[in-house]
Order: sequence, then structure tokens, then C-alpha cells
Amino acid sequence: MPVEHASGERIAMERRTIEVIPDAERHGTPRSQFTLWFGANMQITAIVDGALSVVFGADALWAIPALLIGNVLGGIVMALHSAQGPRLGVPQMVSSRAQFGVYGAVLPLLLVILMYLGFAATGSVLAGQAVSELLHIENTDVGILLFGALTAVVAVAGYRFIHLAGRIATVAGVLGLGYLLVRLFTQYDVGAHLGIKGFDPATFLLAVGLGAGWQLTFGPYVADYSRYLPRDTSTRATFWSAFAGSVIGSQWAMTLGALTAAVAGDAFLPDQVGFLGRLAGPAVLALLIYLVVVVGKLTVNCLNAYGGFMSILTTVTAFDGRSRVSAAARAAYIVGFTALSVVIALAASADFLAHFKNFVLLILMVFTPWSAINLVDYYLISRERVDIPALYDPAGRYGRWNLTALTCYAVGIAAQIPFLATKLYTGALTEKLGGADISWIVGLAVTAALYGAWARRTTNPPARTIHPAVAGSGDRAGAARVG
Repeated sequence: MPVEHASGERIAMERRTIEVIPDAERHGTPRSQFTLWFGANMQITAIVDGALSVVFGADALWAIPALLIGNVLGGIVMALHSAQGPRLGVPQMVSSRAQFGVYGAVLPLLLVILMYLGFAATGSVLAGQAVSELLHIENTDVGILLFGALTAVVAVAGYRFIHLAGRIATVAGVLGLGYLLVRLFTQYDVGAHLGIKGFDPATFLLAVGLGAGWQLTFGPYVADYSRYLPRDTSTRATFWSAFAGSVIGSQWAMTLGALTAAVAGDAFLPDQVGFLGRLAGPAVLALLIYLVVVVGKLTVNCLNAYGGFMSILTTVTAFDGRSRVSAAARAAYIVGFTALSVVIALAASADFLAHFKNFVLLILMVFTPWSAINLVDYYLISRERVDIPALYDPAGRYGRWNLTALTCYAVGIAAQIPFLATKLYTGALTEKLGGADISWIVGLAVTAALYGAWARRTTNPPARTIHPAVAGSGDRAGAARVG
């Protein structure tokens, strides 16, 4: 039965999937984007990401501003995607059919699904450790199972409940991570561990890449959580709300991570959850910190499960013309995705998870050219004019395959390879740059330039955005009207 939260909005089980959200069901304000993305970033994986910048050799004094630069640059891309949600009312990857074609959009989708699965599995391990500590359970596998079940329940409940989790995570994150930051300065001589190393361009750029890469991973699903906002919602307000929430939240967590790695060294990375619990001090405060870890990971893992389900459904329906499925099928998709991520988390050794996460980070190279194509087309070429019914019709305006976008996408990926710097592969030009990874910059620049020049000659956007004629209709048989 629907209930109301403090703002007066009804909280009910979501029934929509990848179809267009009707105007009658639009609700909320851009403020919801701030709390969702702030809460999703105030979590332990972001702390670890910040710590890696120091582990890889940067001094925390330089790593922190470098992470900020990366978060700001990546956050701009992320927030530009978010601003598309209210205008179109469709999931992010469905909107990319306007660039790649209905079938062509499946290619990046497959890698998006793999990314969600990887981050959900590794996140379940960390959250499972926190659940086990919280409940005094020796077997971490039990904690992983419990956390997986909780993730599935919230993700199945859907949009409103995920936003509610974001609001709770915002409060918990501010209190928990704020307390840990204070404890860090009272328990360690932080100043003595800053400025020990001089400025190093390679490690500085690496830290920038860690921040930017973190933000870019949100691109394929960020509009999924703004598509319920009213169509007349200010694009600027949506942009700044998502940008501020994501950048401030991630920078706060990453700063804590960089400082923790600087003062604690090897004591942090092998047992991140346990170290934060010990840093908290007395047992009751440690338990509260474990709860903060669980709440933060729950928010972002629900995003992964929900985004994974939406991406799988977008892939499947590209070939059968549907834009919606039954509530039972929707739940089955989400539970199945979550169960698979839990199985990976349970079955994988620590070494496997490390390698798997490295692989997931490597495939981030496929998202920078995708973002470049989507944003250049939407804002500069189509100028926010989209034939929404055609997004569900392989025989419509956008067709099955868009060779222009697919070719630019392939070139954008290939252009990054010589500049990669990962454990799995190091590019030929990386050593000449002192080991700095600038692949994401190359990917964005090359793809944007090539697609911008080519697509202007081949793209045929509508004169104005075309909306479905029947409210809620995204099916290819539905009529359309010009709006």
C-alpha cells in the first residue's frame, strides 16, 4: 500500500520499465538528484578509490586537488547526461538509440551490463564484510547473502525507494564520514604525512583519471533517475543538482581515502571495512560506522542492480519491439541480476575479484567515446530534438544501425589504447608520458571531434521533439505528435 514521506510524495512500488514516463506520473524536484548522487558517492568504494591515488605513488597533498579536477571534469559529463532525463522521460541507454540505432545501441549496452555486474559483485564483498561485523557473524558469505537480498528488495521496489535510500545515505554519509575525518586528524599526525613527495606529473594525472573515471561510470544510467522529473524542469537545475551531489560526495569520500592511505599505509587496503571500524573507536561507534558502510553501499548497489536490469531489458526489447514487461518479469530480471552478482562475490577468490575489478576499470575506455557521441549529438547536433517513438522502432527515423556513430565509437576506443596505463595493459605511448594515463581525455576529444564533423552531414533530427501520442506509450505501433 502506498505511503507518504516527509515531502508529501507517495512512495509506491514502481511499475514502469523502459517506456516513456507519462506527464501525469512525473513528480519531484531537482533537489532529489543532489541527495541521490551525494548519498551514492559517500561510500567505501569511493574512499578506496581516493586511497589508490596515494597507493599508486602520489602525495596526498597533490592527490586531493588532482582527484577534485577529475571529479569536476567527469562530473560535467555525468550531469549533462542527467539533464536529458526530464526532457525525454526515457532511460539513458534507450536515448542512445538516437545516435547508434535501435540495434546498434546494444553493442555498448553489453559492456555496460558487464560493468554493473562487476561493480555489484565487488561492492557486495565490502558490504558483506560490514554486515557480518554489524551482526557479529564470522562467515562473511552470510553477510554477502543478506546484503544481496536487501539490494534486490529495494531495487525491485524501484525509483522512489532508491531515491529514499539516497536521502538516508546522505544523512548517514555526512555524519559517518564526517566523524571518521575528525577521528583521522585526532588519532594521527596528518600534517606530518603531507608534502613528503614533490609534484609528479604522472601520478597527478593518474589521480585525475581516477576521479574522472569514477564519474564517467555513472553516465550510462544517470538519466534513469531523473526521467520522472516534470518535463518543464529546468535543465540547468537538473545539471547543477546532479553535478553538485556527485562531485561533493565523491570528493569528500576520496579525500578521506587519500588521507587515510597517507597516514595508515598498508594497514588500510587489506581490510578497508575493519580499519574504518577500528578508526571509529569504541565498539558502539564502530557498529554505527559499519551501518554507514552498509547504507552507502546499498544505495549504489541498488543503482547497479536497477541499471543492470534496465540495460538488459533495453537489449532484449531492441529485437522484439516491446517497451515494457510485466511486474513479475521486471522483478525476475532484477533478482536474477542481483543473484548473479552475489554468486560471483561468493565464488570468487580475493585475487579473482582484484583482477575482475581491474578488467572492469579497463572497459571504462568504452564509455568515454559513448558519452562523447551521446552528448555531442543531443546538445550540439540534434539540439535536444528527439523523435521519442522512433527510439522503439527499428524501422523508424533512427533505424537499426547507425554506421556513423558505430564507426566513431570504434575509432574512439582504438585511439585510447596507446595511452592506457592499467595492470592488464600499458599503452605504447604511456611510458613516454611518464606512465600517466590520459586515455579518457584522448577518447573524449577524438570521438567528439570526429562525430561532430561527420554527423552534421548524416543526422536528420526532427524540427521539434516528437512525443508519444498516447500517454505512456513508447511502443513502436504508437502514434506520435509534435510537441
